[in-house]
Amino acid sequence: MSRVVKVGKVFIGKGYPVSIQSMTNTKTSDVDATVKQIKELVVAGCEIVRVAVVDLESARSIRKIKQLLDFDVPIVADVHYDHRLAIEAIKSGADKVRINPGNIGQDWKVKELVEVAKERSIPIRVGANSGSLRKDFEQKYDRITALAESALYEVRLLERLGFFDIVISVKSTDVLETVKANEYVASKVEYPLHIGLTEAGVGETAIVKSSIAIGHLLLEGIGNTVRVSIAGDPIKEVIVARRILASLGLRKAGQVIACPTCGRCEIDVEKIAKTIEPLVEKTDLTVAVMGCIVNGVGEGRHADIGVAGTKQKAVIFESGRIVKTIPSDTIVDELIKLIEQKVKTSPKA
Repeated sequence: MSRVVKVGKVFIGKGYPVSIQSMTNTKTSDVDATVKQIKELVVAGCEIVRVAVVDLESARSIRKIKQLLDFDVPIVADVHYDHRLAIEAIKSGADKVRINPGNIGQDWKVKELVEVAKERSIPIRVGANSGSLRKDFEQKYDRITALAESALYEVRLLERLGFFDIVISVKSTDVLETVKANEYVASKVEYPLHIGLTEAGVGETAIVKSSIAIGHLLLEGIGNTVRVSIAGDPIKEVIVARRILASLGLRKAGQVIACPTCGRCEIDVEKIAKTIEPLVEKTDLTVAVMGCIVNGVGEGRHADIGVAGTKQKAVIFESGRIVKTIPSDTIVDELIKLIEQKVKTSPKA
């Protein structure tokens, strides 16, 4: 991808970090609730926030929302069917609009929107998902090609109207369809891609499917901004997205590593790891929680801080070097104290 698109203060495209997106699930017209959730999303690590624009009140609420935020985060208006809502959202301060030209209707409506977007330098995200394929393409192509070509059709329409500030998304509920459709689009155009699955599901199913699809594409160098789709609390989407990027070395983030446990384990590895994880994720530290002292120190030697324990005693180690022995019932308190000390003495503190 060689093109770069500016969404508020965030740049999407080659040479810029992969950005994390999510979408509020509040009524956008409920300004207070939406502002509260946007703040929670940003604290969790979200860098671009999308809101649903279903009517004029929602579109106009964007102005109030941005006025009440005490920080600058790009707001994307998600619009379907009525181009006037997208225009109103732009006039109300939206930093990007997401439309599906296919359900906007006649080309003149898309043209009216494009003129306003060009005038105010607001990018447009277009694309297709497995539930909104062009019928003629479904008959003409296989499913993956139909998905990709449906999105490219929308891109060509904007190009004919002289608009090139475009972000593309092609999403399916199926991992392989999503991967192959994005590979197809990436081979055809140079616009930045917004990647993720659509309607990925709930809980672990959504996390696994999204991680495979997004991770595979990013390892291929495809994708410039991501949204993990998980039914429910959007905060979880941001946390998972951050972990995916950190796992690929695309984002610095603290992480807890822990052994899978076995018959030798005498401490509650899962409980300890889950307790400290929220704190660790706010740092750049790697913290190891190992269930026994047989090889725990060796396996966790690359961690900044680690613990390996038995039922009575545990050893604390730093970068593979044992620094102290403690009672096992003080492991969590000791780790929290060490993490906080590391953060205070780090160059960034």
